[in-house]
This record gives sequence, structure tokens and C-alpha cells, in this order.
Amino acid sequence: MATHIFRTRPLWQKLLASFVLLLAALLVALVFFPWDVLREPVNRYVSEKTGRKFEITRKLDVDLGWRTATVKFDGIEFANPSWARDPYLVKADRAEFDIRIWPLIGSKIVMPRLSLFSPTLGLQMEEDGRRTWAFGKDTSDSGTVPSIGLIQVDTGAVDFLAKHLGVDLHADLSYDSNRGELPLSYRIKGRYRGQPLTANGRTGNVLQINAAGAPPFPMEITAAAGQTQLKASGTVAELSGLDGIDAKFELKGQTLGALFPLLGIALPQTSPYALSGNLGKRGKLWTVAGLKGKLGLSDIAGDMRFDQAGRLPHLAGDLRSKVMDMDDLGPLIGLPPTARTANAVEGVAPPPTITQVKRPAGGKVLPTAPLDFERLRAMNADVKYTADRIRNVREVPLDRGSVQVKLNDGVLTLDPLDLGVGGGKLVGAIRIDAAKNPADIRASLDLRGMQLARLFPKLETTGNSVGRLDGRLNLSGPGSSVANWLGGASGDVAVLSGRGQFGNLLPVFATLVGGDIIKFLLRGDRNIELRCAAIAFDVNKGLMTGRTLVVDTTNAVFVATGQASLANETLDFVVHPEPKSKNILSIRTPLVVSGTFGDPKGGVEIAPLAGRGLAALALGAINPLLALAATIETGPGQDSDCKGVLADANQPTAGAAANGAARAKGARQP
Repeated sequence: MATHIFRTRPLWQKLLASFVLLLAALLVALVFFPWDVLREPVNRYVSEKTGRKFEITRKLDVDLGWRTATVKFDGIEFANPSWARDPYLVKADRAEFDIRIWPLIGSKIVMPRLSLFSPTLGLQMEEDGRRTWAFGKDTSDSGTVPSIGLIQVDTGAVDFLAKHLGVDLHADLSYDSNRGELPLSYRIKGRYRGQPLTANGRTGNVLQINAAGAPPFPMEITAAAGQTQLKASGTVAELSGLDGIDAKFELKGQTLGALFPLLGIALPQTSPYALSGNLGKRGKLWTVAGLKGKLGLSDIAGDMRFDQAGRLPHLAGDLRSKVMDMDDLGPLIGLPPTARTANAVEGVAPPPTITQVKRPAGGKVLPTAPLDFERLRAMNADVKYTADRIRNVREVPLDRGSVQVKLNDGVLTLDPLDLGVGGGKLVGAIRIDAAKNPADIRASLDLRGMQLARLFPKLETTGNSVGRLDGRLNLSGPGSSVANWLGGASGDVAVLSGRGQFGNLLPVFATLVGGDIIKFLLRGDRNIELRCAAIAFDVNKGLMTGRTLVVDTTNAVFVATGQASLANETLDFVVHPEPKSKNILSIRTPLVVSGTFGDPKGGVEIAPLAGRGLAALALGAINPLLALAATIETGPGQDSDCKGVLADANQPTAGAAANGAARAKGARQP
């Protein structure tokens, strides 16, 4: 009866029924298929397609699904290409992976899950794009690299080599379910970017290589690369691009500049540091929130962003110090940290250059260490830094400071630069064009309203009221260090002061007027008036020539001439004191200032002094009282034209100095 009904049905129904029966039979056959009989054919096929030996050593089994198949290897050995260091890409007791069926039609391998038991992995990549985990004969073809979602690993070892990246690492893995949420531990040893690296930590039991939509997995790490130390704990969503990071971190080291070869972030040379904060990463954007810590003896806090999406990565942020120590500025201009700041961070060895801090007496004082301009071309930046208070200023009365640091296509600008100096401020800009070799460096700075009493604290403590200083520095030229830039720079330097008062002890000793010393001792200190002062130089390729060097007080005028060489760090000045009143016991004679920046020397010109001494001896032979006549000062000094003095000091001489000053002013924003 059933046969009769089947015969009377339409042909399409007969064909459909036959197809269903055939499919069911095929599925039953596949379910009970002895997959291990295909082990040798699979070994030959994979070896042929990849050009290297592939072997399932004991047993092959497959669980089929509609979209995904689960493949089980009992024992696997997959050789590396002949150019690789390690003989095997993977060698494991067992391997199990899920593989998407339909992408195989397009020769694309998608593995949502891969489990390896006691594996040994040999991963290697070359600068030309070759990698050992590419499954085609052409290992530089990225299309033959499988897409892996999750990896589960128990006890095993991984080697990773990338010579062009300076990476050569070995990791040992250990799995223990009794470790709670972090059962997989690892220990890493090797070299990273040319520096020795050690690391250890724990992770969850599943590593997400590229698993979209899966919850992040926990991870802890303690690492050291050279003198840089890192501790971090948090979660990571994807290991393939280090994406979806949310972690707390602690970072310390000898200098932030050492992070450039490690992370590609061009930070300046600093004192030893210890920082902490919250690290995040989404796509190409890294963020550090709640950054706090110390750079040497200075505290630091703020937020940072590092965006790698553009042609060049971009660093942005806002940083602040409640207290900044002056010694921590040295490394920024090529000086090693001082002993006090180099030892400020516990657990960080002082830099080896600390032994070079001591210089021989009279040695060069301008920093000669080459500034690393190469890294300025590696990224762009826009970072603001503010120091509420500056301490340990010694001879430089700095109070506070702020600066906006911008880096764009190799051009670094510090603009605006604003420093509180002695009750006034130093404002302006510095521009370094690192696209040129040597770099084109320009500095344009103005000094406004600095109090003389802050520059000479002893005057302030005596209750003397003194005037204010105003000045400027406009220098430009090529250079690769602070020393050789100043040694070849041209421009204009000037310091000006108007009226003020200060105790007469300073000009008394400067003019060596003995009579005034006697009056000072008998009457005590009394204020005299500073009419004006102007110290101005034309600078031509490192040679500072005095344009106007005048100090005018109510009892004396000081006029100086001479030069200072920024290239040789030498001084050559003569100061002529001209008292304005008649005095006895005067041994007035020009004062000579010579020597070097590191060992300046002062003295008097012998000829005028000897002349007065011989005259006194001759007259003293006739009558001892007549000897005083030789020391009487007739007071030829006249008031200087302060208006003219200040006007002359305020205008650089035409030529190289004026041109250099004009170029330096180009450092400022329009």
C-alpha cells in the first residue's frame, strides 16, 4: 500500500524524499564515521599545502555541527618553515579547536576556540612580513593567517622571536584550577627592544585573542625592562591588538625618556620617577586617568591621552605639580640628575651618569650632552604643565611656572612659557625645528618686573628698598645641544632697571673708596639712589659684545666694556668706576673680570693702582700727611643720560644681532 502511494506521488516529492533520506544517511554516517582513517590523508594534505611537515601522531576525531565543527587531535606536531629558529610551530599532547565550516569555502580559517594541552609553541615573524603561524606556503600572505577567538592553554612553553622589533621572549605557562579567577600563571624572560625583560603574572583560563562580544578576561603582570618596572592588574578584551584594557598600574624607572624605545612615546629625559594611575585602551586610543606620583623630588599629577589613529601618534594631556624641585629640570637640557634627585625614588637605581655630575674646577658649565631630536619626529603632542611652587632655586629666584608644549611634524614649541621670577615673571616662547639637521632653535623671552631684593636676598633682609629689573633674550641659531646652540647663536640680550634705592655698601666696595668706608662705619648704612642700570649685549655667533654696560647711582657711575664667549665660555670685561664726589683714601682703579664661566676671576688693573701707590710713597717721604693727597679723588664722574642709556640698551645693533633677534621673535605665536 505504502509502495503504491509513493509511486502515485509527483516526481518532485519523490526527489525531495530521496534527498532527505540521503542526507539523513550521510549525517548518520558522519556521526559514526571513523575519522581516524583520514589521519594519514590529512597529514599528507596539510603538509602539501603548507610546505612543512604536519602530523597527527595518535588519533583524529571530529564532531560536526551545522555551522561549526570541533576537531580533536590526540598528539600533534606541526613544523615551522625552514627559515625559523624553532623546529616546531606547535607540538602538543592534545589539541582541540572549533572551526567555522562555511568560511572554509573561501579558504578562510576561522577558529572561535583553540585548546592546547602541554604545548610547545615556536612563533616567529620577520621584517618582510613572514610569520610562522601563516598556513600557506607563502608565509608573508596575511590571508593564510587563521583568525583565532579564544585560546585555552595548560602547562606549556612559548617562544616568540621578532628580530626587527628587538623581541626575543620565552614564556613558561602553568595552569592550576585552585587559583580562582586567575588559574593560568606565566613567567617571561628574554629581550624587548634591545633591553633585558622579565615578567610574571596570572590570567584567566581563557585568553581572548580576537573574540568580539566576549566579556574581558582578568590579567595581572609584574615586568621589568632594563631599569623600567611595571605592575598592573585589570582586564583585557582582546590580546591581538591589546584592546579593551581597563587596569590599574604602577610604573617606575630611571627616566621617562627610556619609554620611547619600549612604547614609542617620545617623552623627555627626566629624573627617576614613580607613577601610578588607571590605564585604558579603546581601539587606537590609550588613556591614563588619575595619574599621580613623583619625578625625582617633584610631585606630578594629571591625565594623558595617546592616540595612534593618525599618520603620527598624538600625545595630549594636562599635568600639574604642587611643588617642583629645580634639580629635576637638569635632565631636560642634557644635565644628569643631581645626587639628591637621582636617589629620590625607592627601588630605582640612580642613572650611571650620576658619577659625571662633578666637573673639574673651571670646566665647561653649559650642557654639552646631545639633545635627542630624532624622537621629536616620531609623534605629535599638545601637553600643558603647571608648577604651583618651585623650590631649591638657589641663585635663581623662581616662584612658579607653566608651559604649553606642542609638537607638530618635528617642530617643538614651548609657548606660552610663563615663569614667576623674583616677584616678576619670565614669559615668552622657545621653538625647536627638529626637521632640520642641526635643529633650528629660537628663544624669545621677556623678563618683567623682577625685584632686585629677590635677586639679592641680603639686601631684602636689611630693609633696603631696591628697584625692579626688566629684560629680554632673543637668540636663534642651529644646534644639537644647549652648549653648541648658544656657542653659535645670534641675537640680543638686555637687562634694564629704572630708579630704586639700596644700601650704599655695594657701590662703596665696588669703587674701593676708602673715605666712604670710614663714613659707612661711623654713620651706619643709609640708602642711596639707583638712577638707572642697563646691561645689554649684541650676540653674533656666540660672541656677546657689550652694547651698553652702565650702572648709575647717586655717588658713582660704572661703565664696563668687553665680551663673553658662549662658545669658549670665557669672560673679558673691564669695569670703570667714576665716583661723583671728592673723597680721600681712594684707590679707584678699573676692575678686570676674566676667567671662565666655571671659574671667573676678578682683579684690578695694576698700572693705575701702582701709579697712585708710588705717588703716595714719594709724598710720604716728604711729609706723611701729604701721602693722603695722592689718594684724593677729584670726582670726575657725571650723571649718565639715563634716557639715552636705556634707549641704546633697548635696541640691538644692526647686522647679525638684529637679524638673530628678529628670527628668535618668530618663535612666538602670532
